[in-house]
Order: sequence, then C-alpha cells, then structure tokens
Amino acid sequence: MITDAMQAAPQVFSFARSIYAPVAIGFFGLGTGYFIGGGQALFGVPKTTPEVNKSMGMWGFWMPGFMQFITGLYLAVGLTWFGVFDKEAPLYMAAVAFTAYGIHWFAMAHRRYIDSSSAPDGWMAIPFLMISVLGVLIFTKAGDIPVAILFLGLTLIYLFEIPTRFGVLSSGGRVVGLIQFITGIWLMYLTYGVVFNLALGRHWWV
Repeated sequence: MITDAMQAAPQVFSFARSIYAPVAIGFFGLGTGYFIGGGQALFGVPKTTPEVNKSMGMWGFWMPGFMQFITGLYLAVGLTWFGVFDKEAPLYMAAVAFTAYGIHWFAMAHRRYIDSSSAPDGWMAIPFLMISVLGVLIFTKAGDIPVAILFLGLTLIYLFEIPTRFGVLSSGGRVVGLIQFITGIWLMYLTYGVVFNLALGRHWWV
C-alpha cells in the first residue's frame, strides 16, 4: 500500500542568485583580440607572413574565441538551467552575443591559421552587423549605455567589414583595424569597470 509519505512531491533544488555574471571574461577576451588584430591591421606591425598568420590564428581562437564562447555558455546555463542571474537584466542578449561572437572567432582564427580566403567573410559580416544593431537597441532600451557603446563599435566594424571583404572599399582594412583598436580600448575600460565594481563594491560608469 502506498503511504502519503511515499507520495510526497519530489524535492526541488534552487540556487542562490549571483551578481557575478562573467561578462568581464568575455570583454577582456574580445578586447585582446581587437588589440592584436586591429593593431596589426592599423599599424602594419607585425608584417603579415604565414608564421604571423598562424600566431594570429592561435590568439584569435583562445582569447576572443574561447573566452567569449565560455562566457556566453556560462550565462545561458546560469539563466536557463540554474536561474542564478537576474533575468530582468539584458543578460540574455549578452549570452546570445558572446556565444555567437565566440564561435565566429573560432572560424576566423582557423581560417587565418590555415591561410584560407577571407572573401566569404563579407557574407558573414551581414548577420553579425544585424546582431550588433540588436545589441545597441537592447542595451540602449535597458539603460546600459556603456555596453550599448560597445555594440555601436561592433556595428561599425561589421558595417565596414562588408564592403572591405567584397573588394568595394580598398582602404577598408585599416578602417576596420582603427575601429577594432578603439573598441578594444573601450572593452578594457569595461573590463576594469566590471571587475572594480564587483571586487571592491565601488562604482565606475558601467
């Protein structure tokens, strides 16, 4: 005979909310990628060689690639499976963006490592332009202007990437490098701001 105790509802586990969303990891990884790639495109240092391309590919895979991917995955799991992050914050947009940009850097890093053609990147840049604009809209609406500025930088990068990769804009490589380098500086500012806020409980403009 089944007793009332045996019919008891299964135990449900819940996790405490956390303020430690790992966005600074993704910011730092992408910022490093933009310093490396943007710096080379803008200043021409180091000169492009097969060996340099392989080094650039490895850095691109691990820093902007892996660090963004792991951040996006961490946010997605925290929001959906464990519910530890504030769902009122626009972290879902951050999870989508970090994951997409991370995988995108995996592909670009591998392409550069094996020295294959960058021409198809023109088509790739179209959907990434669209997701960058979406980020501007989401974070502006949420009142998070510093991150909206980041997505504005990303929007400009892909806006110039499209005609550059299609061969329409001859000097586009340096323009893209300039925007990447400036955006990389902004990403370092965001990294400092987020870590400073969470580690010390003080507030920068982030």
